[in-house]
Amino acid sequence: MKAAIVGCGSIAAVHAKSLSRLEDVSLEAVADIRPERAEAYAKEYGCRAFSSLESMLEEVCPDVLHVCTPHYLHVPMTAYALPKGIHVFCEKPPVISDRQMEELEQAVTSGPGRAGFCFQNRYNPSILYVKKLLSSGRAGRIRGARGIVTWHREAPYYTESGWRGRMETEGGGALINQSIHTMDLLGVFLGKPVSVEAQTSNHHLQGVIEVEDTMEAYIRYENAAACFYATTAYTEDAPPLIELSCEHMIIRVEDLDVTLIFPDGSREHPSLGGKQALGKSYWGSGHLDCIADFYRCLKTGERFPQDLEGVADTARLMLAAYGSARNGGKTRKI
Repeated sequence: MKAAIVGCGSIAAVHAKSLSRLEDVSLEAVADIRPERAEAYAKEYGCRAFSSLESMLEEVCPDVLHVCTPHYLHVPMTAYALPKGIHVFCEKPPVISDRQMEELEQAVTSGPGRAGFCFQNRYNPSILYVKKLLSSGRAGRIRGARGIVTWHREAPYYTESGWRGRMETEGGGALINQSIHTMDLLGVFLGKPVSVEAQTSNHHLQGVIEVEDTMEAYIRYENAAACFYATTAYTEDAPPLIELSCEHMIIRVEDLDVTLIFPDGSREHPSLGGKQALGKSYWGSGHLDCIADFYRCLKTGERFPQDLEGVADTARLMLAAYGSARNGGKTRKI
């Protein structure tokens, strides 16, 4: 299969490295509105460089387009490629607004290309282990959960990007950019979200960014509730924490590590193997497995678990959290 990447920022390198490890897949081209970035990628990965998506798709006709551009371009570029029969593997977030959600739903259903979305942490060995543990019944029923992300971002991260820090182009801050994966994983464990109450703040970059540097939320799922907190005002990029309070134990996940805490205070640390992240450690180790699974499903005709249907609950929960915050923290049903 022929692959192409649009957007030559840092996350595109993870996609390119993943593609280089897949059999029967070749990276044919990259595109970026900054030609020097596309040229640098083309030189490193041995492919062609373009300065626009349109010219790349017309000349290369790839089987799969990887969308690694700023948030606001994800839906327009996906909707541009799918009608041409080009499959799309898109970085998070899938959408930045309710209007984009409607546009994406229309684009995906009209085809003929297939779309997949990059929630790679679902493939982390720690997450797969916990899913299996929960299915076994050993942990018992989940009574509640918490998800915590405390990272660090300074002004240049936003001001030097050209698009971050503005609602129109980023769609939000600490939630949509830094902690959407943690929110997504809460849903993996707890199921379908029912409602959310959320509030946002900007503590350390007032006057610099329009988006939040902190969000707290209370999320109700069908059978349990979760406390959610995310900030980029901390001093470190600490490992995200997901904790499940279950009938027979507490399950704590921090990146690729799992700790089981029992009522008597004893702890168990399962051995999960030595998978490493291709990029930053807190991106998890699942990019290669996630991308490989997408290509496998394209070849076999199977449904990719992270198609729009598979990630829609997370997208709608994210949008509802922002809607609640804009409305003074009032409950938003999902």
